[in-house]
Amino acid sequence: MSSTTAAEDPPDSVQPASDSGWSHSTDSRFGEPSTFGATPPLASGTPRIGWRRQALLLAAVVACLTVFLLARVMANNPHVAADWRVTHEGGLELVYTNVPGLKEEVGRELVGIEIEPGSTLAFDALALTHSARWLADDELRQRLISTRLQVAREVESGHLVLVFNNGHRVDVVPRPRGYAGLGAMFWLLSAFAMVLFLVGWIVPLVQPQLRNLLYALMALSQAGQLLLAAIGSVPGLTLPSSLVLREHSLLTLLDLATGAAVLHATALHPYRARWRFLPVLASWGATLGFGIYAVLGQQPHHWWTAQALLIADGALCILFLAWPGSAQPHPFAIVMRRFAAVTVGALVLLTLAVALVPHMPPDVQPLAAVGPVIWSVFFASVILMVPFISRSQNVMREFAMLAGVSTVATSVDLLFVAVFSFSQFASLTLSLFLALGAYAAVRQWLVNQMMGARTLTTERMFEHLYRIAREVEAKPERAADRMADLLRHVFEPLETSRTGGQGRQSRVVANGAVLLVPVPNLTQGPMLDGQIALRFAERGKRLFTPEDARLADRIVEQLMRALAHDRAVERGRSEERQRIAQDLHDDIGARLLTLMYKAQSKEMEDYVRHTLQDLKTLTRGLAASTHSLALAAAEWKTDITARLEAARCELEWTASFDEDLTLTIIQWSSLTRILRELVSNIIAHSKATKVLIEMRLHEGLFTVTISDDGVGRTPAKWSHGLGLGGIRKRVKLMGGSVSWREREPKGIVCLVSVPNLDGGGAGAAKG
Repeated sequence: MSSTTAAEDPPDSVQPASDSGWSHSTDSRFGEPSTFGATPPLASGTPRIGWRRQALLLAAVVACLTVFLLARVMANNPHVAADWRVTHEGGLELVYTNVPGLKEEVGRELVGIEIEPGSTLAFDALALTHSARWLADDELRQRLISTRLQVAREVESGHLVLVFNNGHRVDVVPRPRGYAGLGAMFWLLSAFAMVLFLVGWIVPLVQPQLRNLLYALMALSQAGQLLLAAIGSVPGLTLPSSLVLREHSLLTLLDLATGAAVLHATALHPYRARWRFLPVLASWGATLGFGIYAVLGQQPHHWWTAQALLIADGALCILFLAWPGSAQPHPFAIVMRRFAAVTVGALVLLTLAVALVPHMPPDVQPLAAVGPVIWSVFFASVILMVPFISRSQNVMREFAMLAGVSTVATSVDLLFVAVFSFSQFASLTLSLFLALGAYAAVRQWLVNQMMGARTLTTERMFEHLYRIAREVEAKPERAADRMADLLRHVFEPLETSRTGGQGRQSRVVANGAVLLVPVPNLTQGPMLDGQIALRFAERGKRLFTPEDARLADRIVEQLMRALAHDRAVERGRSEERQRIAQDLHDDIGARLLTLMYKAQSKEMEDYVRHTLQDLKTLTRGLAASTHSLALAAAEWKTDITARLEAARCELEWTASFDEDLTLTIIQWSSLTRILRELVSNIIAHSKATKVLIEMRLHEGLFTVTISDDGVGRTPAKWSHGLGLGGIRKRVKLMGGSVSWREREPKGIVCLVSVPNLDGGGAGAAKG
């Protein structure tokens, strides 16, 4: 397809793209300037912008005058005010007319038109509905052109004789149809052509380069196609005689010129190679040769030749976009390859359908005339969308959906006219209603497809921000990596890398190919620590926009706020824990010590001594902000051993750690309380004589398996009160899971699993 955006530049050698317009840069991979979609804004106030505005105004005036003059010519062109319906045999049945002499023939089938006394020219649905451009049979095409030319001359002569199947010959005086008789489809297609014409002017005016001139040629050619389709949509027995002979060659030449321009532009951007210009020259040569031959004479089977050239141009475009000149993919190539594949597929199907028209039943053949009009609208919509691919995604998204609704409405309108013989107003109203209804029903699905299925909600965004803040606090040296992970999750780029350079704000460079996000030093205040370069958003589906840069800045700002808030909260928690630990040590500890010395028996003294030891462990843990996993495990083992010995229960302890992690206070507190509650349940309810505890840490996965030989069974029927409910809650806060099952031959096994205890679990636990 058309080349509309430049490939990416090195992040440190380009300037940020303007938020209000298109920026100009140099393509570092191909060594040449970028194309449209990357040009200075029109409103910069320079003298150059002045003449461009004047040229654009002139183009708008030319477009309006062209549509007005065309409408005036068609309004003054004589015609027979009658509506016709296609019969099962392929004939034409009169269904409505306001011509007095024809009203008696309503419901009759038209046989032909009397050219001279005693000579009748057969006229059927094929001559009324089909464009000569879309007839594959040369003999049938020549007969159609000849029939239309004779009928056009009879109509323009001011006198026409219609012959019906009952033998009646009705003299009709054609009258100018007026503007009201042009039909709504004429105005819709003319407006569409005018918009495409203006866009085709804007692009080379913004930046006059070869690629943009090629796009202008595509747009102007398809605007001409739409104007000819608008003329063909006007109700009438034939086209103006001045167009009958030229319509076929003109439409074909416009299509071939568009195909050659598309191929040429694709050979230039986004990937470039010398060998690609050989098929480009061949395509332009074939187009020029066809144009010369069409002017000088007729070529047998030239319809198949033209279609083969168009399909070959499309196939080569797909090849150019799928075979890059470098290993790095380009989002514009990915998007345009999809457009090209759909467009070429539609053209192939339309070509096959047109080739099969002679083999269709007579009443079905006129339906094939709807296909070319739909194709023209669809292809013009694709051309019109191309400049918006490198702009804001919202603009492209809404415009694409609007173009889709317009195409659906046009297609349904033509279908209603062809199949049900509705009036122009009724068919247009009903088709618009159905198209808008379908748009409302599937709009959200379309938005999800264009924006990506992984659109983040506010809740998920906050969850990721808070998790990253926790991880940065736990491991400050990995702060930049965690921030890169967050940006990757939001934008889903094809590539993420760290670069040097400075910048206070995020910026889009290389015409949307790269987003540069400054990395604040999250552990040492407001200093910057390089930049993160993201290339091609949503796995290469789209380019970055200024909105993405602003979103990245807001993400960094919120991350800094979350980190500052978390640190403030943690400082408050630490101070409160130290105060509580000090109060417990000074008050409760002193009272327990006095009670131990006043104990009346050895058993009571030992019990108080163990309680005092537990209190010391608890206060020491509260006072410390971090704990070594190995040291914590030793304390847990000592505590559990003492408690089980008092209950006359044997402990078998196994611990295996592939590294000695540092637990946060939340992790230490959660694991301590989980182990205490599980052991308390065993002592109170299981009547066990032996407890096995296996603690293991492997590649960040921390597991604790506690089994006993007690009387407990069927854990699925247990009522989860404060004890078991507290265990589940604490495990969940660490991002882990807990489960119970029966042990054979007797007893219960509890498995506590906490993944990512080295980072992810910490963040989850603190959440």
